[in-house]
Amino acid sequence: MPSFLLLEVLFIFLFSGVRQSHPLQEVHVSRETIGKISAANKMMQCSAAVDVLFLIDGSHSVGKGSFERSKHFAIMVCDALDINPERVRVGALQFSSAPRLEFRLDSFSSQQEVKAKIKRMVFKGGRTDTGLALKYLLRKGFPGGRNASVPQILVVATDGRSQGQVALPAEQLKERGVTIFAVGVRFPRWEELHTLASEPREQHVLTAEQAEDATNGLLSTLSKAAVCTFASPDCKVQPHPCERKTLETVRELVGSAPCWRGSRGTEAVLAALCPFSSWKRVFLTHPATCYRTTCPGACDSQPCQNGGTCVPEGRDRYHCLCPPAFGGEANCAPKLSLECRVDVLFLLASSAGTTPEGFLRAKAFVKRFLQASLSEDSRARVGVAWYSGELALAVPVGEYRDVPALLGSLDGLPFGGGATLTGHALRQAADHGFGSAARTGRDRLRRVLVLLTESPSQDEVAGPARHARARELLLLGVGTEAVRAELEEITGSPKRVLVHAGPQDLFHRIPELRRKLCSRPRPGCQAQSLDLLFVLDASASVGPENFAQMQSFVRSLTLQFDVNPDVTQVGLVVYGSRVQTAFGLDTHLTHAAVLRATSQAPYLGGVGSVGTALLHVYDKVMTVQRGARPGVPKAVVLLTGGMGVEDAAVPIRKLRNNGVSALVVGVGPVLREALRRLAGPRDSLIHVASYADLRYQQDELLEWICAEAKRPVSLCKPSPCLHEGTCVLQNGSYRCECRGGWQGPHCGNRSLRGDGPAGGQQPYPSQHPPRRPGRPGR
Repeated sequence: MPSFLLLEVLFIFLFSGVRQSHPLQEVHVSRETIGKISAANKMMQCSAAVDVLFLIDGSHSVGKGSFERSKHFAIMVCDALDINPERVRVGALQFSSAPRLEFRLDSFSSQQEVKAKIKRMVFKGGRTDTGLALKYLLRKGFPGGRNASVPQILVVATDGRSQGQVALPAEQLKERGVTIFAVGVRFPRWEELHTLASEPREQHVLTAEQAEDATNGLLSTLSKAAVCTFASPDCKVQPHPCERKTLETVRELVGSAPCWRGSRGTEAVLAALCPFSSWKRVFLTHPATCYRTTCPGACDSQPCQNGGTCVPEGRDRYHCLCPPAFGGEANCAPKLSLECRVDVLFLLASSAGTTPEGFLRAKAFVKRFLQASLSEDSRARVGVAWYSGELALAVPVGEYRDVPALLGSLDGLPFGGGATLTGHALRQAADHGFGSAARTGRDRLRRVLVLLTESPSQDEVAGPARHARARELLLLGVGTEAVRAELEEITGSPKRVLVHAGPQDLFHRIPELRRKLCSRPRPGCQAQSLDLLFVLDASASVGPENFAQMQSFVRSLTLQFDVNPDVTQVGLVVYGSRVQTAFGLDTHLTHAAVLRATSQAPYLGGVGSVGTALLHVYDKVMTVQRGARPGVPKAVVLLTGGMGVEDAAVPIRKLRNNGVSALVVGVGPVLREALRRLAGPRDSLIHVASYADLRYQQDELLEWICAEAKRPVSLCKPSPCLHEGTCVLQNGSYRCECRGGWQGPHCGNRSLRGDGPAGGQQPYPSQHPPRRPGRPGR
């Protein structure tokens, strides 16, 4: 009899080792937020009249370990419940093959008793019949409860693997007003948990494996539904992205293997390829949204500075782990002693537009600044004033007993409300704010007014700001982005404005304010002799509107110099379709005349050439015959849109080699390489993104001009000698060796001796004595 090989296909089950502690639900938030969720659990307490019944799965599919975790979760929830016969009542029922009442809702009247009874619950075992337990509640209601007179909360802790139907009895309970939370244990079947849970299901499905997180989720949902209210109004329920996992067994085709099969009625043995599979247990993920309560912590304001780490110690306390260099001070902030001699008046907006919160922020900022900056030996003196419609001088500058007394006065400042009249307050503060601190003569201190506001002014500020600056006050502004432009107008420069993005960012501005109070601006060059020429791009690539902005910028710069024939001379050249001298260096002798002529400079249009414009400056403007003064520093400021600069490298080098400093200000979103080549050996180039931003570069440009004005100059560059005469330095002065029949101190007079062209003859020396620096004769 033929033998048949009966071979069975072997299925290999590969079970990956999955630890029970693997998180089955992960809330995707930062570690800091996880800490806040955990801390919020300790602050959440429900004291409403509500019945809470725990329905805990005690079947074999759950196992004893997960049953104990369900009990632990129930105990954590009880920690947040004000258990009392008049408020929260708690009961428990265990189910497996059949339900078993562990204790009624009216059995115990204290939290300790309920928690002790839950701890003593014994694992029952058996099959999972969740539907039968739900039907039990439909028949008998909540044992010992108050029926529908108070909210009824059913917390079902199960693995979601019931052997009976759960959808219908769960729906019937919900129709009776019962709120059902489905809490997964072990590796739950999330689909069944969603069937059990009340709407919205995302807020009523939790996992007992992370008991602390699940407790927060349950209480957060009760809070959102107004079933329970919590004491702290600062705590908020917020949605967070989360991920739920379940462990499933999946079949995976590994390959094929030869096998032999027989056929009935024949003696044949057939060979074939049989599929070879394996079975694996894998985690499947389900994206979800989890609602959790977080409460503000002591470290929310990031109080630790200079890289310090904040460690919370409860809700209101913390300590800072500081880097070694800052370990000796609170919040890792070194003492910012004001060592300079300065009088400071803090002017705080207290109007309705600023709001009480903004006023409190300003007071807190000033208070922290004073605490960090003033000491017994500080040479700075401080005053405080506030305003809305009128100025209220709380502490005149320097008129306080000590720093604690000053801080006490600050605490007592009231919120005024009313209109925001910043201009009016500035004028009053300039006239009366410094009291007896205003000194005269050499004893006069630097006086600074620090304006703190978050609300735009309802009156005009430009005039009062000019009035304050005319009284030799340095104005500094502190505020939000909403008032940046106004503060720049008041202070006169973006560099005198401190903009903050919020309360903590405001406190970070304290070191910057201290630097501005104590840093003296570099001595200017307003009193130094200077020949200053502006060259403006008036081509079509710039356009008339942008040309007007350049004119405004030049007028603003001119105001910083003492326009005077003996101090600063200013000239202007424009270029476009042609090159034109709008006015020469010695044309206008006063501020008013220069400003008027600058406004009248023509816009030319057409295609401009920077090289041609600079050659025009070299040949026809920066020369002694056109008003340039020997021995006086000379500076050319070129403002260009960046077009037509390809031919400028050689002309600008000729100017610099001739003793003329040249700065290029390139305007446009991109700095062209051709402009970079004009920077020269001292990197004399400023890039500005737009014409509207020119005003922000005024300080930088002034700094460059003043630095160039202090550089050593040669009396012979540019040469003061006319008609190709040679300039010779001699004993701190110069003399001109004239050629070709010219004579005089600067070779400006035709010789009466009738000498012919110089040719190869020796220079004819002037018989006049050497000239001192000054304006040459024409």
